[in-house]
Amino acid sequence: MKYLMFVCTDTEPETDESRIPDVERWVTENDAAGRRLAGNQLTPPSSATTVRVRGGELLLTDGPFAETKEVIVGFDILECADLDEAIEVARAHPMAWVGRLELRPFAGA
Repeated sequence: MKYLMFVCTDTEPETDESRIPDVERWVTENDAAGRRLAGNQLTPPSSATTVRVRGGELLLTDGPFAETKEVIVGFDILECADLDEAIEVARAHPMAWVGRLELRPFAGA
C-alpha cells in the first residue's frame, strides 16, 4: 500500500540536534528496503505560490495561503504492507523527534 508522508516542523523548532537520528541513514535504509519510493525536501513557504480559481477568476498569492507555525518541509512516498509498517517507518524518521509526520494512504491504492 502506498502512503504519502508529509514531513512537518514548526517554523522555529526547539531541539537538541545531537539526539536526532541521521536522516541520510534513514533514507539509505528505506531506499534499500524498497519502502521509500521517492522523497525530497521543500523550499521555504515564502517561495510558495498559492493558486485558486473563484468565480472563474485566477487568484495567485505569493507564499502560503494560511498563516501557521507548522510547515511542510518535505515528503516521502512509502510502499508498506499496511499502516502498522508505515508507522514503524515514520517512527524511525528523524523528524519524528523534532517535528511531526503525517501519513496518508493513496486513494484507491
